[in-house]
Amino acid sequence: MILSPGQSPSTGGPNGATGRPSRTAVNQGSADPAQLFQRGQDALSRGRLDEAEHDFRAVLHIDPQSGGAYANLGVVYMRRKQWDKALVALEKAERLMPQVAGIRLNIGLAYYRQNEFLKAIPPFQSVVHDQPDALQPRYLLGLCYFFAERWADASTTLEPLWEQESGQLAYLYVLSNAAHRAGKKDLDERAATQLIKLGSGSPEYHLFVGKYYLNLEQYDMALTEFQAAAEANPGLPFVHFNLGLTYLKRQEYEQARDEFLKDTAVEPDLGLDYDELGDVYSLLQDDNNAEKSYHAALQRNAHLVNSQVGLAKIYEREEKYAAALAAADAAIRLDSTRTGIHYLRGQALIHLGRKEEGRKELEAAVRMDNERRAERQKQMETGIVPSPELLQEPQ
Repeated sequence: MILSPGQSPSTGGPNGATGRPSRTAVNQGSADPAQLFQRGQDALSRGRLDEAEHDFRAVLHIDPQSGGAYANLGVVYMRRKQWDKALVALEKAERLMPQVAGIRLNIGLAYYRQNEFLKAIPPFQSVVHDQPDALQPRYLLGLCYFFAERWADASTTLEPLWEQESGQLAYLYVLSNAAHRAGKKDLDERAATQLIKLGSGSPEYHLFVGKYYLNLEQYDMALTEFQAAAEANPGLPFVHFNLGLTYLKRQEYEQARDEFLKDTAVEPDLGLDYDELGDVYSLLQDDNNAEKSYHAALQRNAHLVNSQVGLAKIYEREEKYAAALAAADAAIRLDSTRTGIHYLRGQALIHLGRKEEGRKELEAAVRMDNERRAERQKQMETGIVPSPELLQEPQ
């Protein structure tokens, strides 16, 4: 969660952070920084983000060492989903107030909200180290391990939350999957049994059971469960997304398209819907709608590397090699380890007459492919399908 003013470093608490202006700041200016700070807090608590930003910046103009002002400024940017600005402010706050766990929690959240789970792990780990009994940072750390396919770490991190969270279907689904893949049979069976007991045939139960079958590539059984969930509650978030994934796996592309479109009506800001739609339209040889979908995905989530790759492929087919190179470059900035992106970039460079650069890029792709073949095979055997329904952290 985003720290409220009552919990923020600026108000003081057990960590010893007061957020009060330094003595130097009080001596420097005629404005009262404490009054500005309180006014900013009041504005933040009421959702008046422009006013809050103005007041916290005014505090920092007087006192550049106010960690509390940087921390709350970071909260302002998080609420606006301005993640880069949030991280700059929060990291400055952390340097000034390293003892305040709430700042590190928000740094982790800023990465988590961008699906950058590997970057979110270290700050969440530090918070769990300081507050081992706190639910939210431990749950978020467990989810990050899950999405990073660190199954043993995920199950070990999440199991201590059993008493608090074993009444939640999402928790049981994640714990059962992680334990199964980590070879922890007893924990897997305990979580699965509780999931069945708790579900009682509810739409949410059918959603998570369908997800379980989808991860096992048992598509007919997954489809049955998702259809039952959709029939019981057509507006259930993510049920149409998962139906779309199932139809896509079954190579029933028109049905997949229709389900992803239905989910955009329920979850209009979910970039993954448009990302998957782009793939479906490409498979249907509808590059015009594929391109539109990939752009819509990136507007909602600029970190979707698959959409950049999809655009690069479309532009290469259309012989728009400069655009293809730009999309490939953007994809590499997001994930430089994917060999397919380097192949695309190499081909675009060659078509643009930059043959030596293109040849080196293709050689690098071949070398990376050879080095990563075993690892890639392992990922194909253990990987999980996209799970946006799990990204709603506990409040």
